[in-house]
Amino acid sequence: MGADDYLTKPFSPRELMARIKAIFRRVVPESNRIDNKQQSIIRGELELNILSHEARKAGDLLELTPKEFDLLKLLLANEGKVLTRDLLLQKIWGYEYAGDTRTVDVHIRRLRKKIGEDYITTVRGVGYKIAKLE
Repeated sequence: MGADDYLTKPFSPRELMARIKAIFRRVVPESNRIDNKQQSIIRGELELNILSHEARKAGDLLELTPKEFDLLKLLLANEGKVLTRDLLLQKIWGYEYAGDTRTVDVHIRRLRKKIGEDYITTVRGVGYKIAKLE
C-alpha cells in the first residue's frame, strides 16, 4: 500500500515525532537541503565535491566510504561547531540505527587516518568538531 513505517499501540508522542522526522529526512535528503549553488565544500586543503561524491586533500583523491564522506561533509558544513556522537549517529546512520556511539568513534578514527590527525578535534565528553581551517 506504500507505507513507510508503522507504530503499534500504545506509543509515545515522542516516538511518533521522531519517526515523522525520520521520514522527512528520507523524503528530503540532506544533500538537497544544502544550497543547490554549493556544489563543493572547501576548507583549507580539504575539498568535497558533493555532486560527484569525491573528496580531495591537497588535490589528491581520498578513498572514502559513503559513511566517511557523509561524516566529513557534516563536520565541514559545521566547521568550528561541536557535534555530539548522538547527533552524528542520527544524521549519518539515521533514527533507526541500533548500534552504539562507538560506531562514530571508529569512523572518526578511520577518517583521521585518511585526512590527517590535525583536522578533527575531540571535545572530551561531548563529541567532535573540525578545527577552523583557513
